[in-house]
This record gives sequence, structure tokens and C-alpha cells, in this order.
Amino acid sequence: MKKVFKYLRSMRFGILLLILIGVCSVAGTLIPQGRELAYYAQLSPSLHPLILLLRLDRVFESWYFIALLALLCLNLCLCSLLRIRNVVRAGRGETERAAGMPDTVCLSGEGVEKLHAWLKDRRCRSETLGEATVYRRHSLGRYGSFITHLSILLTVLFGALALYTPTVTDQSCMPGESLALPDGTSIYVEDFRITDDAGRLDYQSRIEVTLPDGRSSGLRELKVNHPLSFGSYKIFQQSFGTAGSVTVTDTATGGVDTFRLTEPSYLTADGITGILYQTLYPDFLRDPSGNITLITITEGSYPHPIYQIQVIADGEFTPALAEPGETLELGSLLFAFNAPVEYPGLRIKHVSALCNGLLIAAFALMIAGLYITFFYEPVLVKVDAAGYAVGGAKPERMRLELGEEFREYEREGSA
Repeated sequence: MKKVFKYLRSMRFGILLLILIGVCSVAGTLIPQGRELAYYAQLSPSLHPLILLLRLDRVFESWYFIALLALLCLNLCLCSLLRIRNVVRAGRGETERAAGMPDTVCLSGEGVEKLHAWLKDRRCRSETLGEATVYRRHSLGRYGSFITHLSILLTVLFGALALYTPTVTDQSCMPGESLALPDGTSIYVEDFRITDDAGRLDYQSRIEVTLPDGRSSGLRELKVNHPLSFGSYKIFQQSFGTAGSVTVTDTATGGVDTFRLTEPSYLTADGITGILYQTLYPDFLRDPSGNITLITITEGSYPHPIYQIQVIADGEFTPALAEPGETLELGSLLFAFNAPVEYPGLRIKHVSALCNGLLIAAFALMIAGLYITFFYEPVLVKVDAAGYAVGGAKPERMRLELGEEFREYEREGSA
């Protein structure tokens, strides 16, 4: 049992956990997360069973990733407790032990006086024991390693809090329109495209986020695996769709409306005459005799879209097909079928300001811990009437500094 406990708190185990967490994080970055089964089957027909088996489609929600985080927290807790215990033990009786150190450098009386003044000018804390005075410098440095381990633990805990507690919503938004979120934040989608200029799949949006206090992100590009972070929001390019677009003009009144359609809809002015939009097909084939074969599946943008509708007039339903650019007149209504509109599906993740603040505080504590560890080396200097001795965790720098500063005051008998 002692061997197991020793291994759980060892640095080797901690480094192994960090490597495994790093591997999982890389997999979660390279493989789009949270998509439908069909997406992974299309993405990698040969590997998608393995992706699903190992839950690589939802790495950060998998049992093994959560277990790795829990084990890392355990390792850091054990390391921190052990280190603080050792630090406290080492500090007990430290001044008495330092007062008993033999002088390693003998100084003249004038040198001893100047050394006392020199150490006091550097705000070293002092304690007199008998004929010796012990000066402490950078006592906080002994806690640097503990503070660093504690900050890593807090970073993992607050990072998990930010990862698993945010609210996540999926919403679609047409180009040129805005989404209004419950806290008053708005997301404006300027445009969206499925393919780039070379015809390759791209899935790119240009969006602008405006927070309730008026701060704006400006127009920013949003791509798959390249989310936009602004304020307490993180927005992902999650999915996409293609909507039909029909402009209806009432020739009697001059009224004009454009409808973007993503589901079956009845477009009518009087409830009697109009068209029933059913669906939009991405492509079709026309044989020499004029018969049309509809194609239901295509990749990327719709190459030759066609509308499937029903014309409703005089109580009769007449199936019909219409290509973009065609018009249909029913009574005083003129229906113009436009080019389809591609729109993005956005995943909107909101992390509370408290989580972000705690995470920033943990990072700040880590920087402070590293600075204290490397630049606040604890040193003890014992000074008596004959000279001085230097002790502490890493006294070499202080020895060199004192040697250079007080070399002219050294006298015979220096060790």
C-alpha cells in the first residue's frame, strides 16, 4: 500500500497524467466534437467505428478524460500536502541551527558592522541568539514549490468548472440577421459560405458579437475548430444548412416580402390561393424527353437547386418544380424563386464571469509561484563578532555576493 501511495504522489505519475491529458486534448482538437454519427462515417469511413468506440467524438465528456483529471488532482493534492508538511518541518528550529553554524568567512570589526548595515538595508529579518544574529532573506521562497503545485491544482479544478458548467445552445442564423441572447448579447452574421473560391469545403462565417455593455468583437471569421472567444462567450461553427428563398410581391398593393424557408410553409395572402413550399433539392438531372430526376444528397453547396412546391388555386393542389430565377403568378401575387441561402448553425457556449475570473486568478498564482521558486531563494546569514556564515536552500549566490562586497574586510582565519 505504501508503494501505491508513493507512486500516486510521485512526479513520474504526474508527468504521465499530463502527457495522457495532452494526447486527449490534441485528439479533441483535431477531431470535430459532438457531431452526428453520419458526419464521422463520412469523415473517415474506415476509422469512424474506432472514433465512436473510444468516444473521440466527445473526448472531454468521456469517462477516461474525467478520470485522468481526477487522478491529476489527487496527485497534486498529495504533492502539495507533502511539500507543505516538509516545509513546515524544515522551518522548525532553523534559526537555532543557523546560529550554530561555524564562521566560514572572518571579517574585521568594521566589516562586521558594515555587514549588519548592508543586510538591514536589504530588509532582511533578523533574530539575535546569544552572540550571533541570524538574518533571513526571501523566506517566502521556501513556499514557491508549494504555491506552484497549488496553482496547478486550482487551474485544473477551475478549468474543469469552466469546461463542464457552461450553458450551451445551438442556434441557426441567416446571413444579414442577428441572434438576441437572454442577457442582451447579440450575434450578427454578415455572411456564410460552405466552399471557398476554389470549390473546397470551407464552412466559414463572418460574425460580430456585441455584449450588453456595448463592447463589440468586430467582424471576425469563424471556422470549424477555430471558435471565436469574446467576453464570456465562445462560439463554434457547429453545422450548416441551406434555405429556400422566395420573394412574394402583391401587385395590387405593391407590398413585397422575402421569405427564407427551412421547413414546409404555406405562402398565401387570403388563405385560399398560394403555394405550399415543400422542400429544396440540391441537384437534378433532366433527360432528353424533359423528365426530371431529383437528387437528394450532395456535398458542399447546392450545384443546381430546384424547389418542390404545390400550387393551390380554386381548391386544387398541383405539384410543381421551380428553378431559381423562375416566377409564378397567382391572382395578384407574384412568386419569385431566388437562389438558396446558405446559413450557419452556431454552438454558443457561455461561461460565467466567475469561472473566468477564478481561472485567471489561478494562472496569476502559478506565475507568482514560479517567480518565487526561481527568484526568491531562501537564505540565512549568521553574523557574529568574528565574521559570518551563509546557509539556506541555495546559498551559493549569497556567498558570491557577500564575497565580492566584503572581500576587503576579510582577515586571516577565513575558511
